[in-house]
Amino acid sequence: MAGGGMTCNKVVIGNATLYCGDCAEIAPTLGRFDLLLTDPPYGIGEAAGKNKSRNNLTHATDYGSDNWDDAPPDAEVLSRLRGLCANQIIFGGNYFDLPPSSCWLVWDKDNGASDFADCELAWTNLQKAVRRLKYRWNGMLQENMARKEAREHPTQKPVPVMRWCLSQAGAAQTVFDPFMGSGTTGVACHQMGKTFTGIEREPKYFDIACRRIEDSQRQMDMFPIAGEAA
Repeated sequence: MAGGGMTCNKVVIGNATLYCGDCAEIAPTLGRFDLLLTDPPYGIGEAAGKNKSRNNLTHATDYGSDNWDDAPPDAEVLSRLRGLCANQIIFGGNYFDLPPSSCWLVWDKDNGASDFADCELAWTNLQKAVRRLKYRWNGMLQENMARKEAREHPTQKPVPVMRWCLSQAGAAQTVFDPFMGSGTTGVACHQMGKTFTGIEREPKYFDIACRRIEDSQRQMDMFPIAGEAA
């Protein structure tokens, strides 16, 4: 596992292979995958200390002020990443120039009164109808308080939401996330018995992803995972 002051660019943890670096450089060396499941930077400045000033959040987390969300990924880079994967699910698809789709995945966040978006949209190339999952994620109102997740990244997704996304891609076994963040896709892949490859540019989040995925692979689930909606 990578610790503080990480020096290695590649870490293998069970069925997960993690790279710290620029996905535009690393991805072309990796071959092909069944599924691209990722949440790229949208270019809306969420990394620049926004969370600590959110309206109606009395215990807002300060994630620091970074610049990784100052601009979205280059369109050509995103196109090349898509070309590595047969099936594709891209959160924030409404921010990117992507082909028309019959299947958008809608995460209804059930936020209540706040300045967070009511829903988040994931573009897909899946040949099926639009699907929606209602899953609360706002602070102390998280959907599953018995297994409350620590939030360690300003745009972190809940593990159950990423498991739901994986379930939409059917039999896809090898999963690629070139904008890995804190590693939620990797944790979901472990829980569903899939092989995961992730890339993260920011060393502090790469270390967090390594820890979370290692913890997931070390610990046996104390509660069964409910079946995912199709």
